[in-house]
Amino acid sequence: MAIVGKKFPSVSIDAMSEMGDDLKINIFEEAVSKEKKVILFWYPKDFTFVCPTELHAFQAALPDFEKRNTIVIGASCDTNEVHFAWLNTAKENGGIEGVTYPILADTHRHLANILGIVDQDVEYDEEGNESFSGSNVTYRATYLIDETGKVFHESVNDMPVGRNVKEYLRLIDAYAHVQKHGEVCPANWEEGKEAMNANRTGVAEYLSAN
Repeated sequence: MAIVGKKFPSVSIDAMSEMGDDLKINIFEEAVSKEKKVILFWYPKDFTFVCPTELHAFQAALPDFEKRNTIVIGASCDTNEVHFAWLNTAKENGGIEGVTYPILADTHRHLANILGIVDQDVEYDEEGNESFSGSNVTYRATYLIDETGKVFHESVNDMPVGRNVKEYLRLIDAYAHVQKHGEVCPANWEEGKEAMNANRTGVAEYLSAN
């Protein structure tokens, strides 16, 4: 279910801090109350393979997100206890020691099911009995939320495919440009490049020059 252009669900979810503090985080309220953008990225499971590479990549880019007034929050369906154990496992042993942003622990899959990003299928036999298939963990879903709580980007990768963190920085730059200047950003736009007015004259002038 696509939610781009809509408000992000206002739901409070358990989370773990780098210091081992049990938190409750509402993504919508984080954006609105702090007047910041939020990037929320879901990954399938702690102590796996592609996942720690992504968490470290987001950590490495944390100063770049902070310069853009953007909060970084990770999320999976693991428990806070498992998150904390992973946070205390060294990088060279497959851990995420050194990650400083909070990680949601959506163990009941409440928010993940609202977003429709859980790998799970339910079938019923003739007697109405349920049978489940799928991994019951989330895909690599990513949401960019603005200062009003509105989603301006969402994407979902299959589990084997890691994300490109630089692309989310580019998307945040593009959206901030739209917010500030009222222009629109064409294909492959990057900070410092030409944008255009959203009318026939604007697109004609842009295409003539490019």
